[in-house]
Amino acid sequence: MRFLPDSREPKVAIVGFGYVGCCLGVALAEQGLYVTGIDRDPRLVAQLEDGRCHIAEPGLPEALERLRGTGRLTFSTGYDAIGDADVIVIAVGTPIGPDRLLVTRQLEEVCAELAPRLRRGHLVVVKSTVSPGATRNLVRPLLEAGGLVQGDDFGLVYCPERLSEGNALSELRELPIIVGGCDPESTHSATEFWKRALDVPAWEYTSSEVAEIVKLADNWWIDHNIALANDLARLCDAFRVDVLEVIGGANSLPKGGGHVNILLPSVGVGGYCLTKDPWITWNAARERGVRLETIETVRAVNDAMPRYTHETISAELARAGRDPGGAKVAVLGAAFKNNTGDLRSTPVKPVVDGLRAVGAVVSLYDPLADPAELRSLMGVEPSATLEEAVTGAHCLAVLAGHEPFQQLDFAALRERVSSPCLVFDGRAYYSPETVEELRRLGFGYRGIGR
Repeated sequence: MRFLPDSREPKVAIVGFGYVGCCLGVALAEQGLYVTGIDRDPRLVAQLEDGRCHIAEPGLPEALERLRGTGRLTFSTGYDAIGDADVIVIAVGTPIGPDRLLVTRQLEEVCAELAPRLRRGHLVVVKSTVSPGATRNLVRPLLEAGGLVQGDDFGLVYCPERLSEGNALSELRELPIIVGGCDPESTHSATEFWKRALDVPAWEYTSSEVAEIVKLADNWWIDHNIALANDLARLCDAFRVDVLEVIGGANSLPKGGGHVNILLPSVGVGGYCLTKDPWITWNAARERGVRLETIETVRAVNDAMPRYTHETISAELARAGRDPGGAKVAVLGAAFKNNTGDLRSTPVKPVVDGLRAVGAVVSLYDPLADPAELRSLMGVEPSATLEEAVTGAHCLAVLAGHEPFQQLDFAALRERVSSPCLVFDGRAYYSPETVEELRRLGFGYRGIGR
């Protein structure tokens, strides 16, 4: 059975209007499709209906405002809206628990709501990150509990989310979509949907399991590569050379149809995906009797970077004759990634905790993060302005390299900070020219591997 209408553009319902769901819904609606966003949080739905954006993603608030009143993007807390939809996208969270096991409660609850409401011809697309086999062995029987049969009555595919925060809207219009269906017709219908909806390539695979593992492999590779960069940075620290020079040279080597591509070191790895997806992979392998030792090592390396960061800051302060206990450290940037306000699993949190544990006085400024979230997470009252944060500081710790921090007027800041003052570069990657200017102005400089 075909799972897509021929005569008109498909209508879409997206269940879960967090980061992924919101970005996808906006992109589809801007392409002219009619989209209903379904979320169980009434406050979130009310915000969206008022045109207020809860996500600090470049271009997203403006796109929501453009769509307001057009009728192409509507919102609901109930599931009855799926009756008019042709395609149902599931984009709810699938976190890991304290035991590092995947928590599928939200996914299961959604399937229980969808099952009695499915009709013949529906195409269900799972975007939530899951273990290999979950689409076929968990989602399918839950949906079939409503009486319809997958493959005969409704289609089911896995199409992983692979967005990079800060670039989501552009990537949705450019990146190939990975499509792995539970049957050939589901796969072909989903491929046609993505081509019609976003005009992007759709790469078909032989099963939902392949698509599920593609998502996990992507984040496994990223986490692994960052761990290599972080260990390389520690090596470069030991030999007092600049890791950015080493990476630039190493990446010039052709290899495997491209080039060596070592990513950049940093204060640590955070966010929603990289801190959990490797463990989803590790546990899935363990259940089949396979031990993935690289994941254990990579997670240990990246999880250790916040401690390495705050210990390096303390050591540099001591080397300059300043006792870390009582020193003021202005932390500039608290998000887990440059140019976002996302504080989920941010590695800046353990850095702040470590500095406070040795008695440092920490001020905190992030122009992109929500002040209330900052206060709750960090236990520090965030500064309202950059000037307030840096006044009297013995160290400026740039731990998220937001664009405003790339343009800092260090000559002006020199009049506000204590002397001497260390600039610690956790993720700004200041150029050699900027570093030379800092030293000319009387600042000390230290970075991760620099």
